This record gives sequence, C-alpha cells and structure tokens, in this order.
Amino acid sequence: MVLQRQVKNTNASGLINLAILGVLLLLYAPVLLHWVDGWLHKNISTEHEYFSHGIIGLPFAAYIAWMNRKTWKRLPNITHPLGAVLLILGGVFYLSGVTEWVNLSLPVILAGLCLWFKGISGLRSQGFPLVLVFLATPTALPYLIAPYTLPLQSFIAGTAGFILNQFGMQVTVDEINLYVGGRIVEVAPYCAGLKMLFTTLYVCLMLLYWTGTLSSRRPTIWFLSIAVVISISANIIRNTLLTFFHGTGQEAAFQWLHEGWGGDLYSACMLLLLVPLLNWINSYFLATPETQPEEEN
Repeated sequence: MVLQRQVKNTNASGLINLAILGVLLLLYAPVLLHWVDGWLHKNISTEHEYFSHGIIGLPFAAYIAWMNRKTWKRLPNITHPLGAVLLILGGVFYLSGVTEWVNLSLPVILAGLCLWFKGISGLRSQGFPLVLVFLATPTALPYLIAPYTLPLQSFIAGTAGFILNQFGMQVTVDEINLYVGGRIVEVAPYCAGLKMLFTTLYVCLMLLYWTGTLSSRRPTIWFLSIAVVISISANIIRNTLLTFFHGTGQEAAFQWLHEGWGGDLYSACMLLLLVPLLNWINSYFLATPETQPEEEN
C-alpha cells in the first residue's frame, strides 16, 4: 500500500509538473519567440536590443535548471506564502498587456513557482538560473540610464578625438560631437557602450559560474573590474574607427561596423578575450596549496 501511494504521488507530481510546463509554454512561447526574433534581426526596440545576450543566457539558464533537477526533487515540499504573492503579481503583470510588465512577469512567476513548491530552499537552488532570466528580460532600464551617460559619452568622444589627432587627422571635439573632414559624428547615448557593457557583465557571470569561480570573492572582483575596463576600451576603439570611416567617406565600412554584422563580430572577438583573462586570473589567485609554499620559498 505504501509503495502504491508513493507511485501515485510520483505520477501526480509528474503530471502537475507537465501541466505547469505546458501552461508556461503556452503563455511565454510567443513572448520568447518575439525576443529572439527581435534580437537576431534587430527589429526590436533599441532598449530591448540591449538584452540580446539572452540568446545564449536563457538556454544556459534552462540547462542549469535541468542539471539541478535531482537536487530539486530531494528538497522538501514546503510552500512559502511569498510564492502565492509573486504568482498573483506575475499574473497581473501578464494580463496588463503592458510590454515591460508582460516581460517582467516571466522571472516573477518562475520565482513564485520555486517558492510555492519548495520554499526558500527551492528559490536558492534555482537562484542563478533565475538571475540569468531576470538579467535577460527586456526592460526600459537602458532608457532610464541613457540621460546619465553624458560624462561617458564626452569621455569616449574626447579619447577618440585624441587618438585620431595622434594619427594626423584634424579632429575637433565639442562635448559629444566630433568634427572631422567636414562631417560630424555624434557619440549618442546608445553609442556609449552600455549594450556592450551589459553583455560583457552577463557573459562574465556565466563564465564565473561555469568555472566555479563565482564563490571566490577576489578573483570575481578582479575579473569583473578588468572586464569593465576591456569593454569601455573596446567601445572607445570602435567609436574611433567609426569616426575615421565616416570622416574619410568610407560609408560602407561605417555601416558595416555600426549597424551591420561587423559590429557583432567585433563584440564577439572582445568577449572571447574574457576566456583567457579568466583562466589567467584563476591561475594567479587559485593556486593549489601544494604550490604556495614552494612559491614562498
């Protein structure tokens, strides 16, 4: 009898999980397809394009959640009241029809389900996948930050102008505008490198988790700090090239690097540098106990 009850409970639990998964797919498959299509074809809003790192982040989050399934099953079935609150809030967000709220309803509902079925321990077990989903959810955050990027825009414009002047080009910098060859190039708020910075930090989190370095404070801080410097430097070089191409009338090269696949290639090459950087930081900070005494001697 006990065995039969366990089998029935297992079957019921499996059916409930399948039903929940089915409902989530029905609700969010169109939303996710809209995100991916917009990120790939760049026909989504400018602000939401900043979250294109979700193309790799969302599958990675699903992979981690799947790998944690055994740990999830072993957790006791404890319902936390905050789970019901989040589920109701997520439902209200989804039914509102407002794009930002509909998008945010996904991480809210996922967090609510974790709390509803497994309590705080369930939320912790799926904490990192939830963070990846939340950070890949398109919101108006870039739009809210844009008015405060003027100092960064001015810094990029000034540095790009200085570099081009060293190569003999006559460049005049006026705040965020560069004048070269009778043409003007503006370092607009969305050219300040926020998208590249968002993507860099997101990929850094993925690499830190994958290598198990995330639990080590010093390597994590150093890696993120150097990655930010690399991202800003790469964006300065990119704006310098764009100014050079536009100022010398090379419009094809300008469009290729500005809105074409050249910009994606440039960003991908920059992101690849993060892998050897993390390996170097790990080899420096995470030396084995056996090697440390030898180094001291």
